[in-house]
Amino acid sequence: MGVVILGLLSRQARMSSGQIVSAGDTPSPMPHHDLVEDMVRVRFGMEQDDSGWPPVTSEGLWAWPVGPSQFKLDNTPWFVRGVAADDIVEAEQDDEGVWWCTRVLEAGGRVVVRVIPRLEGPLKGDRQAVLDAFAPLGVEGEGIAEPVSIVALDISPATAADPVKRLLERGHEDGWWHYEEGCVTDDWLASG
Repeated sequence: MGVVILGLLSRQARMSSGQIVSAGDTPSPMPHHDLVEDMVRVRFGMEQDDSGWPPVTSEGLWAWPVGPSQFKLDNTPWFVRGVAADDIVEAEQDDEGVWWCTRVLEAGGRVVVRVIPRLEGPLKGDRQAVLDAFAPLGVEGEGIAEPVSIVALDISPATAADPVKRLLERGHEDGWWHYEEGCVTDDWLASG
């Protein structure tokens, strides 16, 4: 049985508390909701491959209700593939009241890249060093230590993709990190 990640804060809550590294920007205003209690957690089921990756069987992302059974994601996923913050998803509630994503209705245009800093590399596995490396390029991100030390980079549509891609590749070639694209856009694929 896999691990389930629980208890993550919403992106807005982490930004307002300083838990998301920003490239000098101030946190964006809250969506048109009065209370964080308006948010719900939308879960995404995942299958593990033969090697046990991803190290979880589901991940919950905070989201704002935007319509009947429709939600705007407010988290950058660490393990779920094909979704990013600002995506609109459809979800169904199970018998226990848990919302499970059934499909993506609209992509929000953000890119997610997962970076695992190498323990034996120059960064010595330091997640903050990864965030610091990408901040000058306008990239935000967040990291966790368990079940695996990983940083999820949240790349906005306004961020120039080429410098980000060059840094990702240089860091990989120089032994700083491993990385994988978790959610990409056509613009990201067409760049560099």
